[in-house]
Parts: sequence; structure tokens; C-alpha cells
Amino acid sequence: MRTLFSILTTLLLFAINILPGYSQEDSIVALSDTTTVHTDTVAVTQDSLNATVLLYYQEKLGEIEKQQVADSLKKLELEQQLNSLKTSDNLKKEELLIQLEELETKESKRIAEKKAQIERLRQTAVGYPVMGILGDTLFFIYNKIGASTPQDRATNISKKIRRLYDDDFMKVDSIRALESENTIDIIYEDIIIMSVSESDALWVDQSKEQLATSNSEIIKEAISEAKRENSLGKIFIRIGLVILVIAGVWGMIWLIRKGYSRLMEYSIEKKDKWLKDLSYKDYTFLTADQELKLVFLGLKVIKWFFIVMLLYLVLPLVFSIFPFTRGWGDKLFGLIWSPFKRVFIAIWDYLPNVFTILVIYLVMRYFVKFVKYIFSEIKAGKLKVPGFHADWAMPTFNIVRFLLYAFMFVLIFPYLPGSDSAVFQGVSVFIGILFSLGSSSAIANMIAGLVITYMRPFKIGDRIRLGEMVGDVVEKNMLVTRLRTIKNEEITIPNASILSGNTINYSTHSNVEGLIIHSNVTIGYDVPWKDMHQALIDAALRTNFIQNKPSPFVLQTSLDDFYVSYQINAYTQEASKQAIIYSELHQHIQDVCNERGIEIMSPHYRAERDGNLAAIPKGYLPKDYKVPHFNVKIDNKD
Repeated sequence: MRTLFSILTTLLLFAINILPGYSQEDSIVALSDTTTVHTDTVAVTQDSLNATVLLYYQEKLGEIEKQQVADSLKKLELEQQLNSLKTSDNLKKEELLIQLEELETKESKRIAEKKAQIERLRQTAVGYPVMGILGDTLFFIYNKIGASTPQDRATNISKKIRRLYDDDFMKVDSIRALESENTIDIIYEDIIIMSVSESDALWVDQSKEQLATSNSEIIKEAISEAKRENSLGKIFIRIGLVILVIAGVWGMIWLIRKGYSRLMEYSIEKKDKWLKDLSYKDYTFLTADQELKLVFLGLKVIKWFFIVMLLYLVLPLVFSIFPFTRGWGDKLFGLIWSPFKRVFIAIWDYLPNVFTILVIYLVMRYFVKFVKYIFSEIKAGKLKVPGFHADWAMPTFNIVRFLLYAFMFVLIFPYLPGSDSAVFQGVSVFIGILFSLGSSSAIANMIAGLVITYMRPFKIGDRIRLGEMVGDVVEKNMLVTRLRTIKNEEITIPNASILSGNTINYSTHSNVEGLIIHSNVTIGYDVPWKDMHQALIDAALRTNFIQNKPSPFVLQTSLDDFYVSYQINAYTQEASKQAIIYSELHQHIQDVCNERGIEIMSPHYRAERDGNLAAIPKGYLPKDYKVPHFNVKIDNKD
């Protein structure tokens, strides 16, 4: 990938150079634009891009330096010619002076062009560090000299400094700067440590002499400092400091452990005074002994926290004593400080989003309260909306509240940390899929509950029948409906089942028009129907919770082979007491029929009236009642 990008960049530079109408500055701007685009899109090619850009500028600077050498030779030649002219040859002299001025002007332009190119390059290019003996960075190299790239130069300079340090007889003061043809060399005896070119000086806005002097002093100080730091006396001092630090740490750990033991003993002494059972009514959440164990656990956590933090903070201090381990200390300290720093910076950067989320939440919260007030007024009957029933108010409010909070979440979602990350989005999609697959039946029940709410087939407290189940409605929510039967059994029915079946509500009209309860009885044809009607009506009027008005009535539902089917119908407002009403009604029907000599022959049985006991309880028969005899008639003719 890097090789391909380098080839593409080189082709782009070549195309820019050969296109007509493009100046050198246009080429630089185009290259900078290309660099910016690829830096943003392909992070892995940054090093390759930096090297390519540096190479391009080095080639341009090399061309300028070649021209500089040619101009210098030309200038030297003109000066020699000028010195060789006779005093009287003014015309030739004036011509040579003009040529020299032109060369000076070209030199000024060349330096300005170099500065402009370096200024552009400084925004994107990264220098290569020259490392000292102790691992510290002395200075950076940006420019190539000859065939040596900036990276090669930095590596070679670092190796030469190390070689000088390893020389036990090396004299630091012998390092000096010596001017050569086009550069100033920093040398020690016959070793050229580095060469400072005009381009190197332009990178740091200094002259060659200033930069050479500065770098030589830095090299001297680096070598001297390394020798001082690695001297035998310094090593013994550092060993003593390490021992002192370890002893101090050991003493602090001893104090922490001693304090921990004292706190444990003090807690045990004050247990009865400080610690009481944590209970609510008859339930005890924590006993005093359990609370004491929690206190011990907390003290132990605090003890180990301080010990670990002490060791972690002391290790960088120990590592910083020795030069070759100072980098370890910085890295170790950075391991704990960098995460905290990133957390603090992230929290600080996230504060505007927190305030935005807070404002959205507060606005939505008070808006929901306003909506709740409107629906509460509708429920109480103070505010009436045509076609909107009062019992719809709170279910509708729950739906509106859910939609409002869902809208609030949509507004807040972009401000959540990591909401735009691929991981966050992937987890959200995964949770959505799980929710969709696992809650299909729940959603069906919720939709059924919503439909039932607006169908209004029943309300809390109604006596209803759902299939074979009869009971009073005790709970109705979005998922299920719960019934309590007359046997105090609680039945939970999914709303989807209710929506797909039939519902009988006994309570809807019972309070106003009254619920008609009815029961069938079959009586033989020998009983006059008028007598039977009156008997059934009288039995109904004797029953508790049966209304006199509208008065009970009787329907003859069928004329069967052996009997007539009579149906007594009566009104009641107590739909929830049907079991008691029916039981008492049946009792009174038996009593009235028995009192009036009406035999209930149901289902039916065949009987010979002569010689058979009447099908009436003895208590209802006359005291002188006797079982009739069978009558036998004999025909004497035969």
C-alpha cells in the first residue's frame, strides 16, 4: 500500500512539473493538498507520505544548491576577472559589476525561495531526532546532504556521539566547528560528527555559524552529562537513594498496616454503640455482625488501595534515579496518568453535551406533566371532549407519554458518548433484533391491549365471561387481563386471546337497566300454565336482590314430549352476586311448587298415579294424606 501510494505521489509531482502554467509554488500547494487529503483518509501511509514529501523538497533544494555552486564559481571567476582589469578599462569593469549584481540578486531570490519551501514543509513534515547517551533528544534533522537522507543522518550522528562517549580518553573541549566549502563541520580530531548546511540553518531560522555552534555545544553537554551521570560516585549515590526510598516505602506500608489493625480493634470496641440492625418493619436487611463484616471489608480495600498506589507512585521515583531506567519510570507513570488524563479531557469535552441532554430532558419532563394534567382533567370529567370517553384518558396518556419519551430519546441519542461509533451502532442493531425476535407475542398482546382499551368491552370490577371462565376483572394492563372467580381463583388471560374470542359483560347495564337472570324448569302438561307462571313469578319475588320493577316474567321456551319448558326471567342490579341469586331462586321455586301441589317431574319419570306416593315432600302433604291403593277391575264375563 505504501509503495503504491509513493508511486502515485511521484507521478502526481511529475505531472505538476510538466504541465504548462504551473509554477514551483503551485506544485508545492498541490502537493500539500494531496498530502492533506491522504493524511485524513489513509492514516497508515503517513510515514510514507512524510518521506515522499521530504524527498521531493530535498530534490528541489538539491537543484537550487547545484545552481548555487554554479553561481558561486561564476562569481569567483568574475571577481578574478575584475581584479585582473586595468584601472583604465572602465567599460569592462562596469560590465563585470553588473553581472556580479545579477548573481547577488539571484542569490537573494534563491534564499527566499528556500525559506518559502521550508515554511510550507514545516507544516506537514516531521524531523528525525538525534538521540543522546541518556536516551534524550538533542535536536532534529530535516534536511539531506548528498545521498544521506535525514533519517540516515540522524542515525549516524547518534552513533558517532555514542562512539565518542565510549572513548575513555576523549576530551569534550576538542569538539569544534570547522567551515568547509559549502557547510560547517562539527569535528573531533579526524571524526566529522555532523555537517551543517545552509538548508539545515534555514529550518531553525538561524545562520550556519549559529546552528553549528549551538549543535556543538549541545553535543558537548550531552557527552559531559552522560559521563557525570554514569560515574562511579553517582552510581553509589543512586544505590543509596534506592535503599533510602525502599526503606521509606517499607516504613509507610508498616504504618498503613498498623493503622489498619488499630481501626479494626476500634471498630470492634465501638460495634455496639455505632452499629445497629438495619431493618424495616419485620424484615432485617443487615444485622450488626454483617455490618461489622462490611466495615472490615471496606477497611481492607482502603488498606490495599493505599499500598498499591504507594508502590505504583514509588516505582517511577526509583526508576528515575538511574539514567537508563528513566524512560521506564515515565512509561509506568504514564500508564496510570494517561487514562485518567484522557477520562478528564473526555469529561470536559463532553460537558456541553451533558447540558444539552439535561435541557432536553427537563423540557420534555415538564411537557409530559402538562399533558398528564390535561388527561387527568378529562378523566375527572372536568374537561369533556366529544367522542372521547373518560376511561380512555389514562391509557391514552400512557401511550402519549411513551411516544414523547421515545421522541426525547431520539433527540438525545446523537449526544450520547460513542453513539456515532460502529460498535455502538452494531450493539444497538443486535439488541433491536433480539427484541424483535423475542417479543413478537408480547407485542401482539400489547397491541391487543391497546385495541381492547378503545373497544371498552369491560372495565375494572365488571363481572364478565371469557369462554368458559367467569369472574370479576381485577386488573387490566397492556399485556394481560386478570379475573377473580367466585371461588377466589385468579385467572390470567393474555389480551391477544381476549381479542380473538367473545366477551360477555354482565355488569355493563346492571346498574341502570338491570341484568336479567333466568332459569328453566320443566313441568308436566297436567299443570295449568297460568298457575305455573304465577308460581315462578312469586318464587322470583321472594329472592333477595331481585327487583320488583321491572317485574319478573315467564317465557315458555318449548313444548316437549313429556313436559313444558318454562323460563323465569327477573331483573337484578347485583351482577357480581349471580351465584347466590340463582341458588336462592331455585330454592324458592321448589318451595312455591311444593306449596301449591305442583310436582316437578324433571327430567321425567313414568308413574302410575293409583297406588303411588305423590312426588311432593311429606312436609307439604296434608296430615291425613294416605297413599292411594291400586284399583283393579275384574271383568266377570270371562
